[in-house]
Amino acid sequence: MSLSLDAITALAPDQASLKAANKLAQPKKWPLKAYSTADPYVWGECQGSGANPYRTVFDNSNHGYKCTCPSRKFPCKHVLALMWMHVEDGDAFQPDEMPDWVVDWLGRRRNTQSTPKPSADNAKDGKSIARAMASEEKKAPDAKSLAKSKAAAEKRLKETEASLNAAADDLEQWISDQLRTGLAGFLADSNARCRAIAARMVDGKAQALASRLDELPGKLMKLSGEERLNAALQELGKLAILVSVWRRDPSDSELRRCVATSESRESLLENADAPRVKAHWMVVGEKITTRRDGLVSQETWLIALGEVPQFAVLLDFFPASLGKRSSGFMVGDQFFAELVFYPARVPCRAVIAERQPQDELMPWASGPIENPLSTHFANQNKAPWLVQTPMLLPEGALFQAGSEIWWCAKDDDIRLPLASVPSAEICGMEFKCSVGLWDGMRLTLLSAETNWGRIQVHG
Repeated sequence: MSLSLDAITALAPDQASLKAANKLAQPKKWPLKAYSTADPYVWGECQGSGANPYRTVFDNSNHGYKCTCPSRKFPCKHVLALMWMHVEDGDAFQPDEMPDWVVDWLGRRRNTQSTPKPSADNAKDGKSIARAMASEEKKAPDAKSLAKSKAAAEKRLKETEASLNAAADDLEQWISDQLRTGLAGFLADSNARCRAIAARMVDGKAQALASRLDELPGKLMKLSGEERLNAALQELGKLAILVSVWRRDPSDSELRRCVATSESRESLLENADAPRVKAHWMVVGEKITTRRDGLVSQETWLIALGEVPQFAVLLDFFPASLGKRSSGFMVGDQFFAELVFYPARVPCRAVIAERQPQDELMPWASGPIENPLSTHFANQNKAPWLVQTPMLLPEGALFQAGSEIWWCAKDDDIRLPLASVPSAEICGMEFKCSVGLWDGMRLTLLSAETNWGRIQVHG
């Protein structure tokens, strides 16, 4: 039975789900919408602000469905929204071969007929698509309400700016105190000291600074004793530069992102100045970090395939209490997409605006790979507060010297120590090319192309 608005209404668990689906039934929220020409299956990816999209699929013949979101309502708002869009504008969906995750769902599902109740029961149950659409229509505010809202927004902005300036004062004084009393004392008590100043940053609405300070002791502990002093001095210097530059231009979007909070996905997509890049992208690594604030940071790293490599990172955060979360991408995945980058001196963080599958696989890079450290130095000159630089590494291998594992270039004297010890099987293996993150002290190797194929090193 072909899908209809009445059938969607009958499938919806409640009116609230229809209302939520109406908000999601917008093309800009779905970078990928596709269907099978041979089978009655329709699928899509709903991209939020994080790296991993929610993958949704439904059977257009018997209304079976599946979504990767954690909702306890069945069907969830993503399924309803995808169905809704397909009924109203099926031409906006592109024909394609079924991806592996849809095939996997078909192999697991029980092929039962989902029979919606007659449309007459919808009103009895209090469910209505018309009411869901009408609930989003707002009356135009009058001049008095507009003036009141504007005044309230200006007041909140002034209070926020005052809080951020006070937090910046406290941080500068704190950094000065650490240097004045000696970094040896700081290293011995970094956990308590960083926790205290991070709490002050939270009170001052400088959440990004708070997170960075909270994570500093853990980063220092991963280094050898002689490296900790240099790493502490380097990070305190970066923070001092960041605050100093932010004071000169508090409205700068990149600086505000590094000090306070990031823009929403919606505002980024509406920003005409945000860089947009259409290219063939490949997933080259994933970095998952459990933070001290109870959140898990998930970085999905991409590289644009072509003569001039360009990196992008999709960033997602979720509570550690949810446990391990499956990734929407795998290392080696390739696709054509338009990425929108957060405006920055060195644009790297991005969101996917629209994407398509890629039939033909492409190589990582078509030209020679230059000295990877030159990219790091260039990025540091543009934005000294950056924590890490993604690098495409030339041909090389891993070697062990004592307790340390090093990446060494084949035809150069470049040797970079690794941040973590990889499995013993890959030490000594020759890498045709590889991707890593360099923080000025250690290299986090993400993945590599070897004679044995592509391998994921970190993740």
